[in-house]
Amino acid sequence: MTSATHSESSAASQAVTAVRYLVGVDGGGTGTRLRLASLDGELLGQGEAGPSALGQGVAQAWTHIQQALQAACQQAGIAQLDLSECAIGLGLSGAGVAADAAELRATQPGYALLTLCNDGYTTVLGAHGGQPGAVIASGTGSVGEVIRRDLSEDCIGGWGWVIGDEGSGAWLGQKAMRHAHQALDGRAEAGSLARAVWAQCGHDRETLLAWCAAAGQHGYASLAPLVFDHAESDQAAQAFVQEAVAELEKMATALDPAGDLPMALCGSVALRLAPLFSPALRQRCVPPQGDSAAGALLMIRRSLSEMGHP
Repeated sequence: MTSATHSESSAASQAVTAVRYLVGVDGGGTGTRLRLASLDGELLGQGEAGPSALGQGVAQAWTHIQQALQAACQQAGIAQLDLSECAIGLGLSGAGVAADAAELRATQPGYALLTLCNDGYTTVLGAHGGQPGAVIASGTGSVGEVIRRDLSEDCIGGWGWVIGDEGSGAWLGQKAMRHAHQALDGRAEAGSLARAVWAQCGHDRETLLAWCAAAGQHGYASLAPLVFDHAESDQAAQAFVQEAVAELEKMATALDPAGDLPMALCGSVALRLAPLFSPALRQRCVPPQGDSAAGALLMIRRSLSEMGHP
């Protein structure tokens, strides 16, 4: 070991030894949820802020994470938190994009230790307390995660709202908008779903094009409730709901082909679709023990332990 490497290792060890607080973050395309805890796991405060999905920008992610931390500190009665005494676990949508992850690490504001993964992994950690199990998470985006009995891990889906995230809110919203376009053109029947999209986003081509140009993931996800609201009265909306169910069922099969692991459902869309799943899948579903922020706390606590923190 060179003297430079030894110095870096020693500095990292000293930084970790100084840790007094744990921060767990669940960051998605709609919002950020954060928990502040003591080293022994006592919850001190919670905070929320805007989205911190990396696909929406690293600078925005850090802004909202820090805003959520400030809210948690206020709840905990901590006037000023020294980040050099904090270890942060981040479960963020889009963390699998290497360039964005590297930028996030390079611009971190001074935490003693940072551990980053996608929000699907922290969700499965929280849902099953770190034990084997699978999760289908569908809210703004969608992803499947599994920890198998041999403790191997895998991620299914989660390819991002632009091209994937089947069965998610943004995916449903894109389908609703595409249908509204076709109805405006006369290529599809202008039923209650198309009319609802027009009412929310615009009744003419120019307005709809402008809405789509500015929408982003969150904007499209805001249309998903319209699909559910009109599923009983509109054939297109009903078909979109059925297709979302089929996509999440395919995800469940890919996560656990043998079908013997407990499955937790997380996210507003997954929970809303749950009654429509097949009986076999419903029988495997269990309530999550904790959420993604809890999983992020578990992840950072393990990282500290691996670095020899007492």
